[in-house]
Amino acid sequence: MSATFHPDQLRASLALLADARPPCEHGAAYQRFYGLDLPGCGVRFTSLLGRFEVEGFDVVAQAWLPPQPRGTLLLLHGFYDHMGLFRHLIDWALDCGLAVLSCDLPGHGLSSGTRASIQDFAHYQSVLDSLLIQAGSLTLPRPWHALGQSTGGAILIDHALHQAQRSPIDGQLMLLAPLVRPRAWGWSRLSYHALRPFVDGIARRFSENSNDPAFLAFLQADPLQPLRLPTAWVGALVQWVKRIEAAPGCERSPLIVQGEQDMTVDWRYNLKVLERKFRQPEILRLPQGRHHLANETTRIREHYLSHLRERL
Repeated sequence: MSATFHPDQLRASLALLADARPPCEHGAAYQRFYGLDLPGCGVRFTSLLGRFEVEGFDVVAQAWLPPQPRGTLLLLHGFYDHMGLFRHLIDWALDCGLAVLSCDLPGHGLSSGTRASIQDFAHYQSVLDSLLIQAGSLTLPRPWHALGQSTGGAILIDHALHQAQRSPIDGQLMLLAPLVRPRAWGWSRLSYHALRPFVDGIARRFSENSNDPAFLAFLQADPLQPLRLPTAWVGALVQWVKRIEAAPGCERSPLIVQGEQDMTVDWRYNLKVLERKFRQPEILRLPQGRHHLANETTRIREHYLSHLRERL
């Protein structure tokens, strides 16, 4: 599998999102490669591909706009991921009558930055704040729902706990396999402190994070996948976990979907934390679900997406 676009050249060619038009030839090639042109979608839509600047990063963003949306979905991907892996959720949201706005986090996908690295999770909050400003600039209709997978869920958790009174997210808050602590957190912290003086990262190990073999094969060959785990990201996570565990609770009631075969996050611990931090979160547990719920098998996706649709 070879890409027909160059990420850095494509990013450099993009206008600011507020001034963006439908994708150019290279942008269209990128969308076709990842299925973001949604050839099987039953809803007419136009798409925008642009960028915005925040915290010294060029962040690439996309919008999918149906003719008369009844609301908006803000979509945040997880660690190592990017927008190109979320076509199923985008298709679902459009079918629900929602406009969709998403971006690649710094160091991921088409956005600039050291691959899969971040110095401080506060930068992710700045990205979300800027994405919300972009939603306003595009006059995307309310309510604004938000959905985050894994680290994307962590970003939304931080936002909800620390900006509860002034958040412009006035719709549903949906978390897929949200990150609070990763699995084997004690060992991860020990390894971080042991390795930090000597290396800036270690080779990434791909895991079977979905029951869909076609997705797992695609992931291995995806040209936008980072191949190293930076120690800087782990250090930022260490500080972020302390921040979340010390945060006050809030009155929001998020919708949480969690696979019970998830070997990426410490999901039992995470759900206990989220039950303490939020007011009666609604939790759907999937006995066969693994971590990458956005790319689970059709049967698993249809089950939890039907559940979420009923609550929009």
